Formats: sequence, structure tokens, C-alpha cells
Amino acid sequence: MKFSFENKRAIVCGGTDGIGKETAHILANLGCEITLAARDVKKLNNTISNLADNHGQSHNVICADFNNAEQLEEKVHSHLESIGKTVDILINNSGGPHGGPIIQANENEFRVAFERLLIANQIMAKAVFPGMKKKGSGRIINIISTSVRQVIPGLGVSNTIRGSVAQWGKTLALELGEYGICVNNVLPGYTATSRLKELAKNKSKLLGISIDEVYAQWENNTSLRRLGTPQEIANIIVFLASDASSYVTGHNFSVDGGRFGA
Repeated sequence: MKFSFENKRAIVCGGTDGIGKETAHILANLGCEITLAARDVKKLNNTISNLADNHGQSHNVICADFNNAEQLEEKVHSHLESIGKTVDILINNSGGPHGGPIIQANENEFRVAFERLLIANQIMAKAVFPGMKKKGSGRIINIISTSVRQVIPGLGVSNTIRGSVAQWGKTLALELGEYGICVNNVLPGYTATSRLKELAKNKSKLLGISIDEVYAQWENNTSLRRLGTPQEIANIIVFLASDASSYVTGHNFSVDGGRFGA
């Protein structure tokens, strides 16, 4: 099966690192016009300059802080007005909160995480919805975590907020299906990203073991006995963004190498 995204536009949030970056590259190689959304202007410019444009695409960026709802909303709407094009694909993706036991979490950590991971998704979805509705099709894909199915020890705040994002996504799928808009959640397992490195360092300190031992534990908690790669997660995202997924909506897709442990 060959995918083509010519004459389509995607907004990829968190598109300058890890899974988001890899997804943006694959979509661009398949002809999609990309808008990267993130807060680091240097990373945005570096990533956008390396996206393929062999199909004559025009790529853009939105530089915004996903912790600042008012700023994000303003910049997204301004961008959509400037390009004058319908967004066919929205990929909601953002870095998770710091780890730690939930009982030790400061209440404000929940507020910050809720703003970044759920409120930002809501702003993005509301911004692209009118165009998708008018066109009668669209894809909204939310990158969450396998903690939606099985909580991860030491990630109390993340477990809590990720679960709410999953329910938000499934509710959105129920409401938007009549307009031909498919909404799905992708739940990555242990994936070799900078985020995982940060979590490995924290767990190493907490348990008093080496970082290599932390990685070994994670690998042994999967059926495949290894970490995933950003490209392996991105491949599933690209399928869900394609026309081939037109009868798939409201699902949580675990992409975790058969994770069965903590």
C-alpha cells in the first residue's frame, strides 16, 4: 500500500523532536505540506529547513508556548488566516510533565500539565474543525502514552492527565464522526527519544541504579525486548493520517512492542 499526501496540509505539534519530528519528515516526503508548532524558534527553523519539498510544498511554522493558552490560540488563528488553507491533519503532541510519585506532586503541576496536554489540544482542534467540517473530512491524532492502559510508576501527574486526554479524544471522535473527521489516540511505549533519556536519569537517581540498568528493565518489560524508535511510532501515525484509515476512529492504538510490565 502506497500513501500519498499531495495537496494536503498537516499541523504537527511538538514537531522539532522525537516522534513529532519523524512524523513531519515522513509526511513531507509523501507530499504533505507541513506546519510545525513548537516553542523553540531555533529548532523550528532548523527542522523546517530540512523537510522535503520535492512535491512543491510550502512548509510553515507556528512558534508558540503550549503552556500559554491565550498565546497559542492567537498564533494558531493568525497562522490559519495567513495561509488561507484547510488543515487536513492535526497531530497533537507535547512533552510530558516531570516524573515523581503522585503523592509528592505539587497541585500546580497538575494545572500546568492539564494546560499543556489537554487545553492546548482543545485549542488546536477547535481551530482546525471549521475547515475540516466544510471539506467533509479530516484527521485528528493525539500522541499520548501507554499509561492510558497501564499506569507507569513514578509518573503520577502524567498518568493522570494523559488519561483525561484519552477520554477527550474518544469523546471528540464521537462528536465529529458525522463530519467525516476521524479522531484517534496513539499510545507510544518505551521509545528512544530525549524525553525517555530524561525519565531514565530520574529513575536512575530514584532507584540508585545505572541508566543502562533502567533501559534494560524497560526493554525486558516488552515482548520484543527492545525500545521502539520514533520512526516506528510515526509509521502508525502516518497510516492514521492517510485516506486508508477512513473507517477508523475513536481508538487507542498502543505501539509499545508488547509492553506488559512497569
